[in-house]
Amino acid sequence: MMKRIRLIFGVWLWLLGAMFVQASQPKVRFVDLDGNAATLFANDKPTLVKFWASWCPQCLSELEETEQMRQNPKLSALNIITVATPSFWGEKSQADFIAWYKGLDFAAPPVLLGQGAQAGQWLKALGLRGYPTWGLFDKQGELVRLITGHLNAEQVSVLIDNPNAEVHSVSVTKKGESAVEKKTIYLAGGCFWGLEAYFERIDGVVDAVSGYANGHTQNPSYQDVIAGSGHAETVRVDYDPSKVSLHDILRRYFRVIDPTSVNKQGNDRGVQYRTGIYYTDEAERAQIEQDITHEQSKYRKPIVVEVQPLRQFFEAEDYHQDYLRKNPNGYCHIDVSLADKPLEAEKPQSAVKKDYREQKLGLTDRQFYVTQQNGTERAFSHAYDHLFEPGIYVDIVSGEPLFSSRDKYDSGCGWPSFTRPIAQSAVVEKVDHSFNMTRTEVRSHDADSHLGHVFPDGPQDKGGLRYCINGTALKFIPLAEMDAQGYGEWKSAVE
Repeated sequence: MMKRIRLIFGVWLWLLGAMFVQASQPKVRFVDLDGNAATLFANDKPTLVKFWASWCPQCLSELEETEQMRQNPKLSALNIITVATPSFWGEKSQADFIAWYKGLDFAAPPVLLGQGAQAGQWLKALGLRGYPTWGLFDKQGELVRLITGHLNAEQVSVLIDNPNAEVHSVSVTKKGESAVEKKTIYLAGGCFWGLEAYFERIDGVVDAVSGYANGHTQNPSYQDVIAGSGHAETVRVDYDPSKVSLHDILRRYFRVIDPTSVNKQGNDRGVQYRTGIYYTDEAERAQIEQDITHEQSKYRKPIVVEVQPLRQFFEAEDYHQDYLRKNPNGYCHIDVSLADKPLEAEKPQSAVKKDYREQKLGLTDRQFYVTQQNGTERAFSHAYDHLFEPGIYVDIVSGEPLFSSRDKYDSGCGWPSFTRPIAQSAVVEKVDHSFNMTRTEVRSHDADSHLGHVFPDGPQDKGGLRYCINGTALKFIPLAEMDAQGYGEWKSAVE
């Protein structure tokens, strides 16, 4: 009895294996563009097959990149080939496909053509559901896995060492760059095709992706948005803050939109074409509102760009991504060429303040964010909050003396606190209406660095003020080192 069971089980395993081999090893005839018989697997190497179609916009936009990967010596451990299946899933007939392909005016990769109904049956057996799809096969032609969507050279190189790697989580960096901690802002400016293409050309922008933001429904389609789902056509802009600031991202944004137009940009009308700036970091709102205030001075009509926290963002369909690259004659109201023109020079605020996009004077990204972009560090996050040694605190940018340890106290608020500046002339105080509040901002006099805010809840016996300052904006000079570092004249303010 057991013998029979083992026999039946063995036959079942053999049949299962045979089915898998049949799915992996194609019983399909392939030809090249000249009609010559071709082999899918060769050279005793794993094979990466790109399945695509002539009607697939994303596929077409990636053909040159695929050819570059085929020629890349770093990827030579894989055979990289492409496959199309004439007369299947809407593809052209073989004769029409060959005539169309040979008329392409760019370097496309060679393509093998699957013949007849068997080719379509094979794709279905593999599990293909759409294009583009990549199939990774081992040396024996066994299917290892299918990967849907775009693959770049960096992701393919990962597959060589780890065929089961989650390649779509691989960090993508531009040539010559190292991985960076990116920041993200979401911008609505009418038709997203042009805004996406525009920002992708700006130095410091890591990626731009079209999508739908801040609507009333989940996972909307383009048709849903047109029908009134309340979403705005929006571009997610990922950028490297060490190369381009949020301030300059917004300057670039205002350069190509009409911020006084309601639900209309260019020839496009509808709530989906409204303008908006959607943020995920509350600390960025002050910078956004400051830039809008500056822009308002250029217009008589009020600016109507909505400023909101990002509630939701859904990536648009594949055919919308990189649309103008795939369709160079596509309409859009945005002049994409403006991305290649430098921004107009801004009037310097002081002799000390410089262009920190290029000359950061050793500032870290965090120091740059706080002092130049009006950022705020997290409460209780800086060592100076608990530092009470004798000395002075100077501007991290210019080195100008700002506060003395003699006036520092533990307010419990989570930021370094002082009852007064080292000299009233060392700081400038401005009214700040950000976050729908009225506060008094504190900036350094010489370098115009954002420092923090002053509040009327300090120790009453010392004037009643609390200068709540970001430790990131300061540099501490111990009393014992003040002479050596050129601050000897300020020792009397400490001792």
